[in-house]
Amino acid sequence: MMRKGLRLRSITMMMLMAVLVWSVTLETCIARRGKHWRHNHRSSSDLSDSLSSKKPKSHGNSHHNSHNNNNNHHQKSKPKPKPKQKTPPKADGNNSPVISPPPKVQPPSLPPLKGSQVFNVMDFGAKGDGKCDDTKAFEAAWAAACKVEASMMTVPPEYTFLVGPISFSGHYCQANIVFQLDGTIIAPTDSKSWGKGLMWWIEFTKLKGIKVQGKGVIDGRGSGWWQQDYPFIDGETKLIVPLNNSVHQNPPMPVRSELDWKMPSIKPTALRFYGSIGVEVSGITIQNSPQCHLKFDNCIDVEVHDMSVSSPGDSPNTDGIHLQNSRDVLIHSTTLACGDDCISIQTGCSNVFVHNVNCGPGHGISIGSLGKDSTKACVSNITVRDVAMHNTMTGVRIKTWQGGVGSVKGILFSNIQLNEVQLPIVIDQFYCDHSKCKNQTSAVAVEGVTYERIKGTYTVKPVHFACSDNFPCVDVQLSAIELKPIQEKYHMSDPFCWQTFGELNTPTLPPIDCLQIGKPARNRVQSDHDVC
Repeated sequence: MMRKGLRLRSITMMMLMAVLVWSVTLETCIARRGKHWRHNHRSSSDLSDSLSSKKPKSHGNSHHNSHNNNNNHHQKSKPKPKPKQKTPPKADGNNSPVISPPPKVQPPSLPPLKGSQVFNVMDFGAKGDGKCDDTKAFEAAWAAACKVEASMMTVPPEYTFLVGPISFSGHYCQANIVFQLDGTIIAPTDSKSWGKGLMWWIEFTKLKGIKVQGKGVIDGRGSGWWQQDYPFIDGETKLIVPLNNSVHQNPPMPVRSELDWKMPSIKPTALRFYGSIGVEVSGITIQNSPQCHLKFDNCIDVEVHDMSVSSPGDSPNTDGIHLQNSRDVLIHSTTLACGDDCISIQTGCSNVFVHNVNCGPGHGISIGSLGKDSTKACVSNITVRDVAMHNTMTGVRIKTWQGGVGSVKGILFSNIQLNEVQLPIVIDQFYCDHSKCKNQTSAVAVEGVTYERIKGTYTVKPVHFACSDNFPCVDVQLSAIELKPIQEKYHMSDPFCWQTFGELNTPTLPPIDCLQIGKPARNRVQSDHDVC
C-alpha cells in the first residue's frame, strides 16, 4: 500500500511539474507573439483597405504616422527592415484569422508629356519614293500629332512624298502644332486624283498656333493645268502694246506635261490656311502650283517669312501669296517669283504689313481685284515698304471692278525699288480680265493712298490712275517719285490720270501733272449698306 501511495504521489508531482513547465512556456510564446503583433495586428478588412490604397515605393511618412498615436517612442528609432513575405498559416480553432497576401499594385499611368512628341510620317507607313501614294500615312501622322499639344509632325529630308488632296483639320486638335517640312511633297498629275476639281491641294483648317516650317519643298507640278488656261489676260495687258512682231500678245504655252489627259477646270491652290489663329509659315519653298501658291482665308495673326515661291513668269493665275478676309498679317524676308501677283490682298483684309520682299517675275503687289459681280469689298490699313521688284508687269497696284461697293483706304506704298517694271504705279477702277466689260456707275471707293520713295525704271508707263466718274479717287499723296524710262519692246506713254485727286508733296520724275490737286467738287455719297 505504501509503495502504491508513493507511486501515485510521484506521478502527481511529475504531472504538476509538467503543467508548471508547460504554462511558463505558453506564457513566453504568447508574450513573444504579442510583442510581434503589437505593431501589425489589425482586422483583415482594415489591412485589406490599407493595402489597396497603398502606393508603391511609399516609405516612412504614411507608415510611421499610423503609429504615432500609440507608440511615440518609435519615432526616434530606426525603422526595421521589412520582413520577407511568408505563406500565411492555415486556419484552425486556435490560430488568428487567415490574412491574404497583399494585392499587386499597378503604378499609375502617366499623362502624355507636353511638347515632347514627334510624329514622323515614315513611322506611319510613308515610303517617300515619289511613286507610292503616301496620303494615308500623312493623315495617320497628323491624327496622332493632333491629340498632343505643341507636338511636331515631321516630313524628313532626302525623301519625296506623293500626296493627294489632304486636309489637316483642327476642329478638335490641340494648339501649337508644328508641321516640320524638310523633305519634298509632290502633287499627283492624274485627273482621277482630283475628281471634278478642288479649290486646294494641302489645307490646314481651324487651328490655333499652327507652324509650317523647314527647308522642304511643296511642288504642285502645275504645268498640266496651265496649258488649259491660255490665253491668260490680266486687266492691265491692254495697256501694254508691243512695238513690232518681236513680242507676242500672248506668252508662249508652257511645256506640255508628261500626261496627255485633261485636268479639271477648277485648279487647286497648293497650300491653304482657313479659319486659323496664330499661323506661321517659314523656310519652305512652294513651286509650280496649279493656281495660287499660298493662301490665307479667314485667318488672324499670320506671319510669313524666309520662304520662297518659284514658278515660271508665264504660268497663269499663279499668285504667290493670296490674302482674303484676314487681318493682322506680317509678310517679310521672302522671295516671290510667279505668273501673277506676288502678293494679292483681297476683300476683308486689314492691318497687313509687307516689308523686305523680293518680287519678280510676276504682276507686282496688288490690292484686288475687288467688287467683281457687284459685290462689297472692304480693305484698310495696308503697308507695303522696302520691296524690290524686277521684270514685273505692275509694281504697286489697286484694281477694282465697276459695279462693286465698299472702300479701300489707309494704304501706304513706301521705299519701292523697281527694275524694268512695265507699269510701276496703278489704280484701275475699270479692271476687266475679259475682252469687254459692261460700264456701271457704282464703284469701290479709293481714298487715302500714299506713294513715297518709289524709284527705278519702267518700260511702258510710269503712272496709270483710272478712277470712277461717280466715286473719284481722293487723298492720293505722291512724294519722292523717280521713275526713268527704258525703251525695250513696247510703246511708251506718259503718266495718265482720270478723276484722281490729291497732293504732290515733292516734284516727281517724270512730272505727274495730271493729278488734280485738292478734293473733287462733288462726290456721290455711298449708302449706309455700301460703307465698310
